[in-house]
Amino acid sequence: MAKTVSVWVALFVLACSLTTISAEENGESKEFVLTLDHSNFSDTVSKHDFIVVEFYAPWCGHCKNLAPEYEKAASILSKHDPPITLVKVDASEEVNRDLANEYEVKGFPTLKILRNGGKNAQEYKGPREADGIVEYLKKQSGPASTEIKSAVDASDFIGDKKIVIVGAFPKFSGEEFENYMALAEKLRSDYEFGHISDAKYLPRGESSVTGPVVRLFKPFDELFVDFKDFNVQALEKFVEESSIPLVTLFNSDPSNHPFVIKFYNNPHDKVMLFTNLSSEVVDSLQSKYREVVEQYKGQGISFLLGDLEASQAAFQYFGVKESQVPLIIILNKDGKKYLKANVEAGQIATWLKDYKEGKVPPYVKSEPIPAENSEPVKVVVADTLEDMVFKSGRNVLLEFYAPWCGHCQKLAPILDEVAVHYEKDANVLIAKLDATANDIEDPNFDVKGYPTVYFRSADGNIATYEGDRTKEDIIDFIENNRDNTVHQESVKDEL
Repeated sequence: MAKTVSVWVALFVLACSLTTISAEENGESKEFVLTLDHSNFSDTVSKHDFIVVEFYAPWCGHCKNLAPEYEKAASILSKHDPPITLVKVDASEEVNRDLANEYEVKGFPTLKILRNGGKNAQEYKGPREADGIVEYLKKQSGPASTEIKSAVDASDFIGDKKIVIVGAFPKFSGEEFENYMALAEKLRSDYEFGHISDAKYLPRGESSVTGPVVRLFKPFDELFVDFKDFNVQALEKFVEESSIPLVTLFNSDPSNHPFVIKFYNNPHDKVMLFTNLSSEVVDSLQSKYREVVEQYKGQGISFLLGDLEASQAAFQYFGVKESQVPLIIILNKDGKKYLKANVEAGQIATWLKDYKEGKVPPYVKSEPIPAENSEPVKVVVADTLEDMVFKSGRNVLLEFYAPWCGHCQKLAPILDEVAVHYEKDANVLIAKLDATANDIEDPNFDVKGYPTVYFRSADGNIATYEGDRTKEDIIDFIENNRDNTVHQESVKDEL
């Protein structure tokens, strides 16, 4: 879910230097991260072939944690040859909203690498601590592909714990080589690329291959795979598909985490088996699971095996409990979820077949229905959304919120006041739904940030509230959009 963006502070224009100076009581201290805003952003970025931008919000805890590491990295990189400039933009300031939208800022902090004077932008996908930031940006600022000149170079470059792509070319020119370099430039934030003139130096695979050939090295499954189609789109598809394990392992080993991220980001249907990998029955469960994986290989389905101990965040996200393991969850391309709790080894193939044939109903995450719902702002959960909003025959203002969202916390007492205002009006309901704990299946609600407020009139019209967050403005909005038919009939009945 996206977060709302808006807040900006200082600006100052630099003539020759790209550092800010702040005066302190004990003298002047150089700040290596440059603060920009809408007034000087484009001018500054246009002067750099390579620059890194952090879009942040002052209240964001992750941004506060990143700040000293980002500043330390900026200090080190200022001495790099050539220097690498790090800047920051307060994307919560209203005057910087257009910048945030332009760079698709959907959460804080968002880091972008801008190249060629800002003409090309890519996501920063590196570490968040100073030394890691420095090493990652040094690689990103250099060539997209590293030339490998010896067997020692190849062994050091490729290693055995990451995905590395190496192109072997008799000569470093021609259409195949140019297309390979274009691929390396496009995917450089996700993978490491190298090129070599003789495949005999490569540590795995056929050494007598004459090339041109692309060889992808990986620490799982078949360990390497070759490809000889140099169409850029075909190359990209090959890299993306070959870099996902047949079964992604989700455990506490940090070296597996990049593959878990790739698993969740891939466009396929996702099948996830969560279990205790230390249990006595895990071997038979894994064996049957891998049989199913082989059966569905190449059919647009990705598979993950998650250890119970490492999967607590996933359990919270999907709204499931430890008592349900062994547990299979399917997340399809449309975002629908399907669940099989306490699955046995012999049930895996049959249940997945039923899913493919459309025989398994979707699973909808919902908080429990409140035993009491007596506060002015009524609580809606996924299991009561239909009855309380769509079938109530009332005019409903519904806030989608997140418990940790600062903007939601500021809005809460205002909605309480609005709800109290309508307490004696049986035709108006003010309600809220925790969008982090309930699935929102209805296509009428497109929740991309917190808070998101919708109004559904009694006659079925749905509108998004985008006005000021004051009691008066919200009441005016309700009055201008409500349907009074039910109210008027109720008055007649009373008369």
